[in-house]
Amino acid sequence: MTEPASSQRADLEKAVRVYGGFWDTERGLRALRDAGHDPQEKNTRKILRDLASEGLLVKVEDRPVRYSAVRAD
Repeated sequence: MTEPASSQRADLEKAVRVYGGFWDTERGLRALRDAGHDPQEKNTRKILRDLASEGLLVKVEDRPVRYSAVRAD
């Protein structure tokens, strides 16, 4: 049984806020696995795009896609 995508999203958002730095699909997958999920690449990329559209991440590279966490100091 898979967990709801919303809990994956919440856990990935939390990881981005806690750790900051640069994020790509591989780091997102690792963070979700560390949180106990069985993530899929496609869903992880969607979550990263959603976080970028909300302003938590900023795309800094197109190929491969890479984001930087926005500091909320």
